[in-house]
Amino acid sequence: MMRDDDLAACRAAIRHGSLSFHAASKLLPARVRDPALALYAFCRLADDAVDLGEEKAEAVLRLRDRLDLVYAGRPMQAAPDRAFAGVVESFDMPRVVPEALLEGLAWDATGRRYATLSELRDYSARVAATVGVMMCVLMRVRDPHALARAADLGVAMQLTNIARDVGEDAVAGRIYLPTDWLSEAGCPPEAFLADPRPDPQIRAIVARLLAEAERLYQRAEAGVRALPVDCRAGIFAARHIYAGIGTSVARAGHDSVTRRARTSKAQKLGWLGLSAARTGVSLLLPRSAVLYARPLAETRFLVEAAARRDPVWSRSDQLFATLSDLAARDRAERAALIAGQARSN
Repeated sequence: MMRDDDLAACRAAIRHGSLSFHAASKLLPARVRDPALALYAFCRLADDAVDLGEEKAEAVLRLRDRLDLVYAGRPMQAAPDRAFAGVVESFDMPRVVPEALLEGLAWDATGRRYATLSELRDYSARVAATVGVMMCVLMRVRDPHALARAADLGVAMQLTNIARDVGEDAVAGRIYLPTDWLSEAGCPPEAFLADPRPDPQIRAIVARLLAEAERLYQRAEAGVRALPVDCRAGIFAARHIYAGIGTSVARAGHDSVTRRARTSKAQKLGWLGLSAARTGVSLLLPRSAVLYARPLAETRFLVEAAARRDPVWSRSDQLFATLSDLAARDRAERAALIAGQARSN
């Protein structure tokens, strides 16, 4: 399915770029861990291309072209592309899911903000629940209830990331906290970005976001017992490691403006041990009724696509047309700037 050198490159990318996943993946069986490394490497490549680059619209459009080549069976000659193409073919990965991820990155490229918690869950569904759903596919799990709980876990992780990164995002001119929450608290978004401080109102919003994440972590747990036994410890580990980030934020008084919460290697090892123990306990417990809760409205399209194995999704066509216009405008502005500099010289 994958070349050894491609897999090694994916493993190296995750080891340096996603410490939490790298730790949790150690508890997954090789039949899931190896394709998961390819999946995460491609997702990391996509995220970094948009997050770290200056030409964000162009970056998303290039990623769309790369995804087209993956699904055509002619991936670019790069380790993450080749490895992900092997995953797509071997696991019949519905295109809806990775394409939704690109839509979320496109929203980043356009500087989109989110007024309500529902809108923020829409974004989280694309940039994080997609990964949870794809992980289920790698485990050969297509049950819609298990998929819904995997999507819950992805959204919870993304809300945790947002709560942790409030200060870093503000420095970069980005804001992911629901803007309605900010306005209700007397902290208009532009005022906060101009002078980001861990005021009591901001801390309260961070706490509120983490409470929503915790609610979804609890829902997600019900889905772990629907997974293959040898996969459960790895997913329990991911749940505890990310929830631990939220706990670290809370211990800092919910100040994620002046500091960035971190978890230690010792803590991660503790959570890995706890996850192995919880797997044993899960064999003795019946399935929770929470497993059958309806999926979040914002993640339902992913659940249905993976359960039905839908191959194509076209909802993002208009957005990519907008991105093409933005990229063309950026190129024109750069050309005009270069021409102006040339005349002045």
